[in-house]
Amino acid sequence: MSTGSVDPAVSKRSKGFLIKIWHAINIPLAAVVLALLIGAIILLVSGANPIQAYVALFRGAFGSMTALGRTLEKATPLVFSGLAVAFAFKAGLFNIGAQGQLLFGAMIAAAIGFGIDGLPSIIHVPLALLGGALAGALYGAIPGALKVYTGAHEVITTIMLNYIAINITDYLASGPLKDTSSGNVLARTPEIMASAKIPSIANIPLGFVLAILMSILIWWILSRTTLGFDIRTVGLNPNAARYAGIKVAFTIILTMVLSGALAGMGGAVETQGVVGRFQPGFNIGLGFDGITIALLGKTSPLGVIPAAILIGAMKAGASQMQFDAGVAKEIVDVIQALMLFFVAADVIVRKVFRIRAAGEEEKITLSTGWGQQ
Repeated sequence: MSTGSVDPAVSKRSKGFLIKIWHAINIPLAAVVLALLIGAIILLVSGANPIQAYVALFRGAFGSMTALGRTLEKATPLVFSGLAVAFAFKAGLFNIGAQGQLLFGAMIAAAIGFGIDGLPSIIHVPLALLGGALAGALYGAIPGALKVYTGAHEVITTIMLNYIAINITDYLASGPLKDTSSGNVLARTPEIMASAKIPSIANIPLGFVLAILMSILIWWILSRTTLGFDIRTVGLNPNAARYAGIKVAFTIILTMVLSGALAGMGGAVETQGVVGRFQPGFNIGLGFDGITIALLGKTSPLGVIPAAILIGAMKAGASQMQFDAGVAKEIVDVIQALMLFFVAADVIVRKVFRIRAAGEEEKITLSTGWGQQ
């Protein structure tokens, strides 16, 4: 064998890896392209220049270190909410309750952040994060237990629990935990202590670094541990999992607990790293965006990172697009909705771009379980 030759086995493995990566990203990429093309048509119809609008959107999201920091700031809670939804998907569960879990996480983190004084940052920051994660975990356990012990579908229970969370946190922010400082008339908690705030380094939020680390940890749990195997097996076939000796009921509840913890941590990071307090309305939609993030990321813990950055960039650059090109910010929401639509209706994308399906196991449908791939 000559020095410059390549081992055929290595070449085959590399080719197989690239093919696997392509099958993982082709539909989301095609969905983004198709959504942007249709968005361009909408922009033209509305009288705007789509090229100018998209250039402004990009500049507002990545045009400077300040813009990049703003994008990562927007993306950070989206990574957590996307992780929460994607993690539940793996067990065949559709956690629409990430919004409520996130709100409780944000509220408890705020309460710990302003309610405990005299702690050093090295203790105060993780304590508030842990409080937010525990609040989300406890709230996530409720639909998990209801599913196991009563058969109540998690879609219905998590939707209802979202409304309960919204109203309870609104009550707390306008009542028992309201900021009573002089001149304040808004329904919000006091500002958290400086020792509880998550800082940024060179415009890069440390909360985003934490989100990346959590994504890697969740990927490792799902792909390299016995717990991850149990979760994926339950998602593929609960009856087969039960026959194999896996504790299906325990796995379902634990999955919802961990999913809720991820959402709650996202709310805590938003409170500690962005808002600096809990204020109703500031966190609305972040949990629901997790559904978009999870689908764009093909329910992969690592895939939610670029998906969250994409959506975060659209949110961060929307104001610049509005200012430079005279485009309504709602257009960005329309494009985001189109992305979700085309990822969910992947048959359309495959027809338009002539993408061959890698196998039925890669499709995500309600009838076979959202966590199956």
